[in-house]
Amino acid sequence: MATDWKTEAKPLTLIAAAFAVAFMLPTDTPRFQSAVMEGLHLVKWYAREHMALCVVPALFIAGAIGVFVSQAAVMRYLGAGAKRWVAYGVASVSGSVLAVCSCTILPLFAGIYKRGAGLGPAAAFLYAGPAINVLAIILTARILGLELGTARVVGAVGFSIVLGLLMHLLFRKEESVRTEAALAEPPAPEGRPLHQTLAFFGSMIAILVFANWAPSRNALGWWEAIYQAKWWITGAFGLGFGLILVRWYGVALWKLSALGGGVVALAVLKPGVPDLAFSLGTLGLGFIASRSEGEVGDWFDQTLGFAKQIVPLLLGGVFVAGICLGRPGQEGLIPSAWIASLVGGNSLAANFIASLSGAFMYFATLTEIPILQGLMGSGMGKGPALALLLAGPALSLPSMLVLNAVLGFKKTAAFVSLVVLLATVTGWLFGLMVA
Repeated sequence: MATDWKTEAKPLTLIAAAFAVAFMLPTDTPRFQSAVMEGLHLVKWYAREHMALCVVPALFIAGAIGVFVSQAAVMRYLGAGAKRWVAYGVASVSGSVLAVCSCTILPLFAGIYKRGAGLGPAAAFLYAGPAINVLAIILTARILGLELGTARVVGAVGFSIVLGLLMHLLFRKEESVRTEAALAEPPAPEGRPLHQTLAFFGSMIAILVFANWAPSRNALGWWEAIYQAKWWITGAFGLGFGLILVRWYGVALWKLSALGGGVVALAVLKPGVPDLAFSLGTLGLGFIASRSEGEVGDWFDQTLGFAKQIVPLLLGGVFVAGICLGRPGQEGLIPSAWIASLVGGNSLAANFIASLSGAFMYFATLTEIPILQGLMGSGMGKGPALALLLAGPALSLPSMLVLNAVLGFKKTAAFVSLVVLLATVTGWLFGLMVA
């Protein structure tokens, strides 16, 4: 039987390309070896600093959205049939209390999108979460100046709404089909009382926020006070969350009591490593949920589904980002001096390079601020600085890989392109205003 070259051309081309890359790898060069180590270092740092404290709690919240938030509620506020000012208003500010990065917001975005949120409001939420959280705005104004702080919050809120509207317009035909399919489904039964749902999600969000509260040399006094007490505050919300699970969700008291005792014991034995106790708490909660029936068991199944979809792509993307760009303060294959030399002044090219570089770099929560402080000290203009602030925290190579799995290539490419383009134009206009 003759080979069908039309069918086999694509896989054979990919195999040949992979072979060529493997054959030509400059494994003996110090820069390549250093870049690979940077990728491994970044994966290790990400796993230690962000997987346990950021991504895992976000996965639990995303799983809970799929089980405890009714589709009717999502459609009412974020669906295509909702009033636009309501949908985009809710989406653009709802992430402002979450001190999360571009990767941590992804499970939450996937949760509301799969639950029926329109593409436009969901895209606005996806952008706004890491871009305009309250902690980042305060630190930006405090460290980089009031001009940039104000421009960041005003630009990001307007940016998220414009971005969402453009995504809706670009894919309005697909969205109308998706909306019709959602409306054709039989109405879901009434969910839990609103106060129970608010307490449930409020506790988890508070745990996520305070567990990730970071110190800063230039922060306000109350900020440092919260940082010093962050684990006491996190523990208090964890206790409250446990009581909610027992009283309203039917989890056995003795199971959570045993878990709480183990967490407290580990915190006392290892006071200098609170992450261990926090990790034990999340792992123990996952085990208890996995052994439960009904909606708590469904919660674990949803969380596990998101984890299997998102975590491998995140770690792989972080590794590639580390190879290309290195960790903050270190270099990968691309020298940081190249980027710094290209973002001076306020030309459109400088703003574009700043926004494109920021889109592919990985910024952990709030780390964009000291990085920008160093770049501005090396001559970066205020316009490109804002462009990087608007594009960097909202995007990264790992987040693009996950978005592709959730939305598909076309929508992911459109989202990334719009973020880079809008950040470029906004930074350029801001640079003209402050010149």
